[in-house]
Amino acid sequence: MEHLQALDGYFKENRDEHIEQLNDFLRIPSISALSEHKNDMQLAAEWLLKSLQDAGIENLIIDKTDGHPVIYGDWLHAEGKPTILVYGHYDVQPVDPLELWESGPFDPEIRDNKLYARGASDDKGQVFMHVKAVEALIKKTGSLPVNVKFLIEGEEEVGSPNLEKYIEENKEKLSADLIVISDTGMYGPGKPAVCYGLRGLCGVQIDVKGAKGDLHSGLYGGGVQNPLHALVEVLASFRDKEGTITVDGFYDNVQALSDEERAAYEALGFDEEALKNELEVPELFGEKGYTHLEQTWVRPTLELNGIYGGFSGEGIKTVLPAEAGAKITCRLVPNQDPEEIVEKLKAHIEKHKPVGVTVTVTEFDKGKPYITPFEHPAIQAAGRSYEKVYNVPTAYIRGGGSIPIVAAFDEILDLPVVLMGFGLASENFHAPNEHFHLENFDQGLRVIGDYYYEIAGFTRDELKK
Repeated sequence: MEHLQALDGYFKENRDEHIEQLNDFLRIPSISALSEHKNDMQLAAEWLLKSLQDAGIENLIIDKTDGHPVIYGDWLHAEGKPTILVYGHYDVQPVDPLELWESGPFDPEIRDNKLYARGASDDKGQVFMHVKAVEALIKKTGSLPVNVKFLIEGEEEVGSPNLEKYIEENKEKLSADLIVISDTGMYGPGKPAVCYGLRGLCGVQIDVKGAKGDLHSGLYGGGVQNPLHALVEVLASFRDKEGTITVDGFYDNVQALSDEERAAYEALGFDEEALKNELEVPELFGEKGYTHLEQTWVRPTLELNGIYGGFSGEGIKTVLPAEAGAKITCRLVPNQDPEEIVEKLKAHIEKHKPVGVTVTVTEFDKGKPYITPFEHPAIQAAGRSYEKVYNVPTAYIRGGGSIPIVAAFDEILDLPVVLMGFGLASENFHAPNEHFHLENFDQGLRVIGDYYYEIAGFTRDELKK
């Protein structure tokens, strides 16, 4: 535990300076989605490279892509020890609506020990923690207990369109024994969690075309198919009244939840009544036979995200609309392939489309699900590091959302992925007044530093998937 004491002293001595450095990073409006911020993206990449350099990271480079640049650097002097690849992103979401921010999104401000700024939690703050953990170890001990590589991109918030190609082209440079990502959250305040799985994603848009134009419902109603009725009929066919998806073959490859995982979820003591009250809904709803955590973490979904067509203004307009449409997305779980699921959706739509209309289906982005078995030594080591610092048991959870690039890492590099997050669900990432609880910034620095020592205790063979 000597290294934890050394880390504690370093972080206490330098806390004010570290917060101000983080503030400088947060002041850069690195919004990847908006072309007017292209120069800011370059500034953020250069700022991060300089920070890594000051920390003691070597072989640093800002690599160009077809979009925003990637930063790579490494420290590879721990002979015979495992190598950790640290991934994160320096781009942030747009800030609209600006009027809802209580302080400027790029003017960092601390209120109630929370740091408010766009990117404070997602993901600049969490990336910065890894930089400072490495810096502390190098400056206090002169070395690192493991080898470390950094890969920080600038396009995560727009779907990482160029990163998969970069990974494919740089597999040797990125070779490691595990990947560590801090871009997720804890289970709750004071409740650390290791996320060992994420759901995948696929989506389609359904467009239904009827007559060549809108029709008078008195002249044509009852004699011509109404695209809205046709669309509703198709949508209603996707699920039964108990939430089970009725698309042929949808569940064929779903990986069952293990008894150990189910027991771990039950031990979390999730309060469904509290969730109902928080959401202000009379009842929760989901696939029958599963708890809410199971429904949202380990079961696939099919959700209607939007529907459009016809007249929706004030009053009434007696019309048969010419067109109607809907957007749906599916969250997918291990062993489900998004390409296969989209084909099953298309087949279902074709089977259930009513007569009298033309139906077209447009595919959206797809992402595969990911899982590292929660008994994997790299996952369990992360739990031990959390427990040493937070002094409470670590929760082992899956995330209901999707980070498509995580599945790409898993598939291309074939490495265990450890999601060590320090954010909280209440921190408004992607929304106005994003913030980061500084107690988790402080604790997280120590957790990361300790984790490097935990991993140093394994051989490379022990860390293989």
